[in-house]
Amino acid sequence: MRTRKTFFTCIGIFTLIMLLYFAFLHFKIREHTNIEIPNHADYIIILGARVKGEIPSLALQYRIDAAASYLKKNKETIAIASGGKGPGEEITEAEAIKRGLLAQGIDGNRILLEDKSTDTKENIKFSKQLIPNYLETGLLVTNDFHLYRSQSIAKDQGLSLKGIPAETPTIAIPKSYTREYLAITKYYLMKIFQN
Repeated sequence: MRTRKTFFTCIGIFTLIMLLYFAFLHFKIREHTNIEIPNHADYIIILGARVKGEIPSLALQYRIDAAASYLKKNKETIAIASGGKGPGEEITEAEAIKRGLLAQGIDGNRILLEDKSTDTKENIKFSKQLIPNYLETGLLVTNDFHLYRSQSIAKDQGLSLKGIPAETPTIAIPKSYTREYLAITKYYLMKIFQN
């Protein structure tokens, strides 16, 4: 009887710890989306997301829309479209971003392509190599749930970037946040074991 009680107590404590941990992650995610977006950034990095053939997924389209909105208001800002080509993608994510920006009237001369990356870490690493030396202030454009981890990875690579949070498609919120909780946990663990 005591063993059974101990077992359920342990399960209860573990469940409580996990709930508190995920509440902490959710707080960190929301904290990084409720910020004032500075104007006149030198550059923005638009992180890629899934492309279906040649059509941006809704998540990527929201990133394109958020980037285009900023670029229309800040005429001197350049854009780095970042993302390689994955399974089921007929064009690179960077190319899909560029096409989306062009369709919204953004001058192609303001768009640089980073089309080799396969994940967020590479998005930022390869995009950093394209940033002209004379440019200083930058922003990250990605869906709101993804900003906290993206900014943390950028900071690891020496880039202090504020964010432009794009919406997350309503239908994708449960899946996106669940995956992001796991991705952040993996990021934390890798940081621990690298130190």
